[in-house]
Amino acid sequence: MASLPLSLRTYRFATSLLEPAAPLLLNRRARRGKESVLRMSERLGHASRARPEGTLIWIHAVSVGECLAVLPLIEALLAVPGRNVLLTSGTVTSAKLMEERLPQRTLHQFAPVDTPGAVGRFLDHWRPHVGIFVDSEVWPNMLLSARAKGVRLAVVNGRMTERSFAGWTRAQGAAASLFGLYEAVLVQDKEAAERFAKLGARNVVVTGNLKADAPALPVEPDALAELQRQIGARPIFLATNTHAGEDGIILEAFDRLRREFPDLLAIIAPRHAERGPELAQLSGKRGHASRSPGEKVDDGVSIYIVDTMGELGLFYRLASFAFVGKSLVAGGGQNPLEPARLGVAVLAGPHTENFREAYETIFAAQGLGRVASVDDLVGLAAQMLRAPSEARRIGAAALEAVAKLSGALARTHEAVERLLKTHA
Repeated sequence: MASLPLSLRTYRFATSLLEPAAPLLLNRRARRGKESVLRMSERLGHASRARPEGTLIWIHAVSVGECLAVLPLIEALLAVPGRNVLLTSGTVTSAKLMEERLPQRTLHQFAPVDTPGAVGRFLDHWRPHVGIFVDSEVWPNMLLSARAKGVRLAVVNGRMTERSFAGWTRAQGAAASLFGLYEAVLVQDKEAAERFAKLGARNVVVTGNLKADAPALPVEPDALAELQRQIGARPIFLATNTHAGEDGIILEAFDRLRREFPDLLAIIAPRHAERGPELAQLSGKRGHASRSPGEKVDDGVSIYIVDTMGELGLFYRLASFAFVGKSLVAGGGQNPLEPARLGVAVLAGPHTENFREAYETIFAAQGLGRVASVDDLVGLAAQMLRAPSEARRIGAAALEAVAKLSGALARTHEAVERLLKTHA
């Protein structure tokens, strides 16, 4: 590693020294529910499954959104006999969801912590032929060790925020050494392409956003029918993927809307289910119920808190419009394609740079959607609630916009197949 920049050599040395502390740090995270106690050894590079025979395609996706985005790609890659896929991720929620949705010949493991020992054990056991990193995950030990063992590396659905780009620009030598390891970098838009290229990435291609080709979120028909029965004809104000700092604004908007729509039901699905008790406290005396303990929506419930995971497909099917969170705070926005694909009109705040092209396309098709204040949110929500047929028309426009954004899956699949042929 003598040719590496000093910053990367220092990183590798430091992570070697800190490796004995990794179990302590993981145990601390486990006490907060952020690690799986039963599968902790995977984070240290110890596999809990046997390696399957044949070609093994390793895909690393950090969390739920990235895992869901690559499911269609996994299915396309598995159309060739003799292949298996190893999907790694870093969150407990993503692991739980993938247990239910991964196709046959696909295994899930927690990604190893980025220490030389853990990464080495992981690679020695799994011996993947290619390594595909989703979005913008960059772990120096993982990339350097994989490439040293002959693993061909690629980025799919790549994106890079302005903040990340600025950080890497300050470490240009390290960036060039790491981004140059990828043999293909498939990104969501031209802005990301320019940033990756400036940091030393090769073979950068704009393929679009894989999330635009993902199937509609699933739903349990019985659960949908039961909630429809409980809610009846009540109008719905749905807010999903909300973050701290947004809930107070949403609740204030709800209070004002209820003056005109007294039987209005607010359904709030925080991005992190563990924030359910916080939302319940914020709801105060409004009359609330929570999803996780199985509480019902009766006439006394004004706020329904969705403190569960993997059920957004159910709630998007109940509503004609939805506010999508992490956008009133400076967080970059959450995925607007999920509601739009189900014909649900999309509202969001000013901070949507994580899905810039998707939001711009959807809002252009809808003719509205951007909110910057409580007044904006109340105005657009009231417009939808007063005219349900108009809300459905706007939702249909959002669905058409998703079709314009599609095509990334085919382009990504083709590029990954080329990488696999090169390996063969």
